[in-house]
Amino acid sequence: MARMSLFRGLVAGCVFAVWGVAAHAETHSFEMTIEDAEITLVGSQTFHTFAFDGQVPGPLLHVKEGDDLEVHVTNFTTLPHTVHWHGMFQKDTWQSDGVPDTTQKAIAPGETYTYRFKASPAGTMWYHCHVNVNEHVSMRGMWGPFVVDPAVESDLEKSVTKDFILMFSSWASAWAHKPGEGGVPGDTFDYFTINGKSFPETQPMRVREGDVVRMRLLGVGDSLHSIHLHGHTFDVVRKDGHLLPQPYKADTLLLGPGERYDIIFEANNPGRWMVHDHIDMHTVNGNKPHGGIMSVVEYEEVGIDDDFYIWKDKEFQEDFYYENALTKPHGLHHAETFRGEPVE
Repeated sequence: MARMSLFRGLVAGCVFAVWGVAAHAETHSFEMTIEDAEITLVGSQTFHTFAFDGQVPGPLLHVKEGDDLEVHVTNFTTLPHTVHWHGMFQKDTWQSDGVPDTTQKAIAPGETYTYRFKASPAGTMWYHCHVNVNEHVSMRGMWGPFVVDPAVESDLEKSVTKDFILMFSSWASAWAHKPGEGGVPGDTFDYFTINGKSFPETQPMRVREGDVVRMRLLGVGDSLHSIHLHGHTFDVVRKDGHLLPQPYKADTLLLGPGERYDIIFEANNPGRWMVHDHIDMHTVNGNKPHGGIMSVVEYEEVGIDDDFYIWKDKEFQEDFYYENALTKPHGLHHAETFRGEPVE
């Protein structure tokens, strides 16, 4: 009860605290590649992607506000690409904004381009290609998470014990194996994913009673999503990375392409609770129902032994939501669970 009162107090007060290390900016140098890779959305539905470091989503880029970044990107595909660091101000570094024919010449096959910029502002951001975004981003998996820890965070954010990243996207299977095509008016999206996988190939989010849980929600595809959490209300604390002056409560949140929301809730209701897109057409796999954008908040106290539980006998894939990577020192972090098969 005391913990619940503390949680409510943190939300109501939205008190701010300054990190002692925030003033000490670091310099990071990273190497990234763009590769042809085949991923499996669910079952036998594969897709030819242009994958950052061979994985979809791409590796987690996790730094502090004010850090200086240098990212060397090499293109190993047969088509031109760029990288746009979505949400970055690019103060005095507009040439690193990643827009072809505006801030740079696209990275030709076999070439390398170096992006240099300061990590500002803070929050949940992402990176993606800006060449033929209608195809490369919408249905070729050219996106990854980019988290910039704030120099100033709220006490509510400081109380978080579990942190998950969920990137929502949609796919048109008609173009699955036709790289360089698709992303045109009239396309029919028939597969919908969280972090590149459709239910039941998504994973549960495992928590314990008393955890304070943050979900970082990112709309990285070309569809609108209505994300609903069962059994709880959450506080919406950040929009597009920016801390809201007053968090507000909800259990369903509308998320558009490019938008990001940070939501936080207390794990105070043990059970197994669905998280899903309330746009019902987004919970299908092709022409089959009960798939797409669906997952479960799974409390440790409840267990997984019920015979009817869909994930009872499935191997748990750790770091599916970058939950382990987010606890590591700042840097570029890969997740083997997202690595595709190389395409020659």
